[in-house]
Amino acid sequence: MKYYIIAGEASGDLHGSNLIKALKKRDTDAQFRVWGGDLMQAAGGNLRKHYRDLAFMGFIEVVKNLRIILKNIDFCKSDIVDYQPDVLVLIDYPGFNLRIAKWAKQQGLKVIYYISPQLWAWHASRVHDIKQSVHKMLVILPFEPDFYRQYDYDVTFVGHPLLDVIENFQPDTTFLSRHQLDTRPIIALLPGSRRQEISRMLETMLSLTRHFADYQFVIAGAPAQPAHFYDAILAKTNSQDVKLVQNETYHLLSYARAALVTSGTATLETALFNVPEVVCYKGNPLSYAIARRLVGKRIRFISLVNLIMGRSLVPELIQDDMNAARLQAALTDILQPEKTQAMQAGYAELRQRLGQAGASGRAAKAIVKLMRG
Repeated sequence: MKYYIIAGEASGDLHGSNLIKALKKRDTDAQFRVWGGDLMQAAGGNLRKHYRDLAFMGFIEVVKNLRIILKNIDFCKSDIVDYQPDVLVLIDYPGFNLRIAKWAKQQGLKVIYYISPQLWAWHASRVHDIKQSVHKMLVILPFEPDFYRQYDYDVTFVGHPLLDVIENFQPDTTFLSRHQLDTRPIIALLPGSRRQEISRMLETMLSLTRHFADYQFVIAGAPAQPAHFYDAILAKTNSQDVKLVQNETYHLLSYARAALVTSGTATLETALFNVPEVVCYKGNPLSYAIARRLVGKRIRFISLVNLIMGRSLVPELIQDDMNAARLQAALTDILQPEKTQAMQAGYAELRQRLGQAGASGRAAKAIVKLMRG
């Protein structure tokens, strides 16, 4: 079969690559044309657009780049028509993918959504659009089937694909020596994957280094961002002693004592590596105000960890609270042994709630079954 898969950010590229590998095991004649990144390309996808050209975060940023976004949508539609896939698989990335889903259904294409948009946070009313345009929704968070059931929409819970990735991960025993790291415990800095968020988050994170001389700070560089982008921020903040590692986030987390993490999939990855964390988020003020108004009181948390647990397991510093003083206090707190132990006990419960490993295989099975009837 011919698969057209669309992912719009780094996490989608990771999960898309594992889905491709799983589909190949069940469909030996599978062909893939993809929007994603290096991982999906390495797994066998014919890469049409890289996610680094697609990542616009926030309402104001989207408006500013609307012409580019519309151009990408037009190109995507024409590329799908040219390829004539048997199935269109959409991975998260809702602002773009929901538009494509509606159009694709009108073209008579089979549409499968893998990793649901966070409609429970933003636009619950969009469930009706999904019911009309998506043939099958495959969800990865344990509370999502109950959410969709309210709208009489039957979805399939496949488990979280991060469990597969982390279960198969092997730490590199040469990591510390390769990066010339010393014996001090490591504070990992995960400032995000998009330039906009990295620029906003990293300077504040770096301001803490002088207060924690007994620790060494290491930045997890995003795959799509070049080293010189981080070097400029390090020079600006006089933080040249802080190390940067790229494409080795999991190795970094496997050695980290604690982490400062920009809200997103990385918050869950950090938890699954059992690393105490402070979750951070700071967006464009107007974009944040609009988002806050849309969400209202429905959502109490922004991190996946707290959302899944239904309580405040990890501290969240959002918008104005994301400042040097509060960040220093929060990091100091989670480094206390009793706080570390309590957080890690919560992480054990989190892993149980996420279910068993094998999400990519279950997703592939559901897709092939749907297509073959």
